[in-house]
Amino acid sequence: MAVKIRLRRMGKKKAPFYRVVVADSRYPRDGRFIEEIGFYDPMKETDSVKIDADAAKKWISNGAQPTDTVKSLLKKQGII
Repeated sequence: MAVKIRLRRMGKKKAPFYRVVVADSRYPRDGRFIEEIGFYDPMKETDSVKIDADAAKKWISNGAQPTDTVKSLLKKQGII
């Protein structure tokens, strides 16, 4: 099972809001997921990001691969 840490799109049309989730790579973007570890709101003036550092580190140490966008968010938060 290939596990990814990726964004799950939510919110209204033209007003996206994302949740950072751990999911099997075979599932669709907004489909089933294993665990929710944070959120990202790009629509606010200061990008609102909150990620549970302990959970993210645990999943990365267990082999989960973050997507490019999530990797940059983790770097901004100082988790990676």
